[in-house]
Amino acid sequence: MSGHYDTLETRSSEEREAALMQALPRQIAHAKANAPFFAKWLKDVDPAKVNSREALAKLPVLRKSRLGEVQKADPPMGGLITLPLAKVRHVFMSPGPIFEIDVDEPDYFRGARAMYAAGFRAGDVVYNTFSYHLTPAGVMMESALRALGCPVVPGGVGNTELQLDAIAAIKPVGYVGTPSFLKILLEKAVEAGKDISSLKKAFVGGEALPPALRRMFREAGLSCLQSYGTADIGTIAYESEALEGMIVDEGVIVEIVRPGTGDLVPGADVGEVVVTTFNTAYPLIRFGTGDMSAVLPGPSPCGRTNMRIKGWMGRADQRTKVRGMFVDPEQIAEISKKHPGLGRLRLVVDWVNQADTMVLKAESADTSPALAEALGETIRTVCKVGGKVEFAKPGSLPNDGKVIDDIRKYT
Repeated sequence: MSGHYDTLETRSSEEREAALMQALPRQIAHAKANAPFFAKWLKDVDPAKVNSREALAKLPVLRKSRLGEVQKADPPMGGLITLPLAKVRHVFMSPGPIFEIDVDEPDYFRGARAMYAAGFRAGDVVYNTFSYHLTPAGVMMESALRALGCPVVPGGVGNTELQLDAIAAIKPVGYVGTPSFLKILLEKAVEAGKDISSLKKAFVGGEALPPALRRMFREAGLSCLQSYGTADIGTIAYESEALEGMIVDEGVIVEIVRPGTGDLVPGADVGEVVVTTFNTAYPLIRFGTGDMSAVLPGPSPCGRTNMRIKGWMGRADQRTKVRGMFVDPEQIAEISKKHPGLGRLRLVVDWVNQADTMVLKAESADTSPALAEALGETIRTVCKVGGKVEFAKPGSLPNDGKVIDDIRKYT
């Protein structure tokens, strides 16, 4: 996996900073002139003066948790994009709902650099198990692979036995998807006697990659690296073979701020990841991801010189990610509205047997299997990911305002 994607990765910090700060005022001016939301959001900002990180830090943070209401006020994109919807390539709908787009340009989500760091090269046949249905993950990964020149098998999710047959027949060298689904495929292949040993490289995301799971993949003959990004921004940071934190992508500016504020944290303190992108179609300025991380000092031993972060370190709010899908407090409220006889609800997210689990604890006098089944169907419909149901006595769940309790611990 030696080598670098391009010379941008190894330029001096001073050269990179000068280039970013030269491009930043142009991007802010572009956003103000062409995206109605930013014309209002940054109405008092002189783009020419935002030419340093200190000046950038004075701009307001637009948090992902606000996107739903912004888009609802001016559907579907909230005035956040700079071109008519008729000119985009895809419109996606992530849970929330939050809408995203892509346009007809190579590697729109900037994933090729991260996949190159993971060892993917032109001609590698790659099996993509991210979903192609409404949410952008499948298309995000495919666009990066096509930019690298990799043929793609659009496997999507589910139908494990059929997927094993496809892998055994096509013999792809690469896997793209969540680490938990890769674990399922490897285990089911052993059970079914299917040969999927052609898989040698894995590029994973959407959920945590604990050390024990990475070791399991290595023992199965798979090198496995991960990236961190969002549907709105694309790739934010990615691992290299050095396995020392995540390297920030060359196409964004990353800041770490005190949660709930726009103030930068000192040094290596943990805070919320705030990203500014140079995407001209969807020019997000100081976008608060809601994810927590921290800066790692110094460059990576792999020779890439950009800023490094520790990777995903939890959420700054109750929003969380389960099996690659975000789950929001608003979705729990929607479940409550669909079942008005319930009391308090609490969604408990855990990590069991190297996989994400969800259990909805619901206060209810009715504990019938029929209600449990109906609730399970509503969870899948609203959250786009399944979960179990446990009933609790009315008044027994904590009155602490928490509706999503993420208790995952990774070993």
